[in-house]
Amino acid sequence: MKIGTAIAIYFVVWWIVLFAILPWGVKNAHEAGETTLEGNEPGAPVQHQMGKKALITTVVAAVVFAIIYFAIQYGWPWVSGGAQ
Repeated sequence: MKIGTAIAIYFVVWWIVLFAILPWGVKNAHEAGETTLEGNEPGAPVQHQMGKKALITTVVAAVVFAIIYFAIQYGWPWVSGGAQ
């Protein structure tokens, strides 16, 4: 696998994993017991914790990418269509 292809695959995997991890641990103002000012969205997260989620996303995406890389590199039957 060429480096450009590997970077592109990791980039796509990272974004997919990010969208899977974004809802983890999110509490809105109502769930946190806080009041909101008039005009503010009560469903908006109180603390988004994006740094923590980006770090978790990077680790999980690296594991998923490693699985994909080894599947492509070593020609696992379910990836290569069974042709070896």
